[in-house]
Amino acid sequence: MSRLKIVIVIVFMIFGLQSVSAQLYKFQTTGFSVMEKDAKGKWGKWSKLQKAEIVVTLDTDKNRLLVYSQEIQLYKILKYREKEENDNDIVHAFDCQDENGEEFTISIITRKKQSNRKQLYINQKNVIIVYNVVTVP
Repeated sequence: MSRLKIVIVIVFMIFGLQSVSAQLYKFQTTGFSVMEKDAKGKWGKWSKLQKAEIVVTLDTDKNRLLVYSQEIQLYKILKYREKEENDNDIVHAFDCQDENGEEFTISIITRKKQSNRKQLYINQKNVIIVYNVVTVP
């Protein structure tokens, strides 16, 4: 009987440690801006920064990024790119796919010379959305 208890405890410990290894990052947006391509395929100007309080989660265990806007945006992460760093920025980029199968890049950029301000860029074919974000504990 005591062996059974030990096995059960070990099994729970193993499952508990696996859930600890899962990485879930939460962000809160503070504002967003949009840039779109015109009919000729040229990029326009950034829209005026709009206030926005939206939750964003990056779930590396499930390889997805969710933006909980009025219409939930679900992006599947296909590939994690190598971290890039220079004097100004730290860039974590992901090759992603939306629900329609379109592939594009999402980047989380930390602006070193701006008090480590974080921005989330969703770079789709005809539109780029940038969110100013803060990490939520």
